[in-house]
Amino acid sequence: VADAGIDLYAGGVINMATEADVDQAFQYARQAGMRVIVASPRPPVLARVEAKVKETGIAVAIHNHGPGDKFFPTPESVIEQVKNLDKRIGLCMDVGHTARIGADPIQDARRFADRLLDVHIKDIDVAAPEGRCVESGRGVLDLPQFLKTLIEIDYAGMVAFEFEKDEKDPLPGLAESVGYVRGVLDSLLGIADRSAQLG
Repeated sequence: VADAGIDLYAGGVINMATEADVDQAFQYARQAGMRVIVASPRPPVLARVEAKVKETGIAVAIHNHGPGDKFFPTPESVIEQVKNLDKRIGLCMDVGHTARIGADPIQDARRFADRLLDVHIKDIDVAAPEGRCVESGRGVLDLPQFLKTLIEIDYAGMVAFEFEKDEKDPLPGLAESVGYVRGVLDSLLGIADRSAQLG
C-alpha cells in the first residue's frame, strides 16, 4: 500500500464476533497502515478491542446498522457500550441507518461529537425501517444541515459515501451524490476550503 503511495485512513465494516476476529482485524489494519477500523463487534469482545486499541494506537469506529442490528442499531446504543472505554473507540455514524430507526442524525452528531470518529453519508427515500438509499439530495434527510453540524462541531474525521442503490451500475448515482455534497460544501465553506473537508 505504502509503495503505491496510498494512505489508508480506514477500512471496514469488519465484523468481530470472537477475540480471534479482533486480533485478525488489527493485524490486517496494521499491515495496511490504517488509522481507523470501522467495525461491527459483538459486545462481549469489546474488552479485547480496547486492549488492541491501546496496544496498536489504531482507533475503532463502531458502525450503527439501524433496525436490523440487534447490538448497535443507533448511535446512542454504540455510545452506551463504549462510554467507559478508551476514547479511541467511538462511533461510525451511518446517517441513513440512524434516520431509518427514528433517531436524528443531526442531534446525535452534536450529542456524541466527542466520540464521532467516522461518518457514512447517504440519503434515503423515507425515514422509516423500510427506507431505501437514493441519490443525495433526492431523499428526506437534511444533508445540508447535517454537514453544517459537522463543521460546527469541528468534526475532523472522514465522511465516506455509501450508495447501495443500483448495484449493477452505481457510478451515475454516486457521482450525482458527490456532486450534490460538493455543492452543499461550496455554499457552506466556500470553494477554497472544500478539498480539506472531502479528504
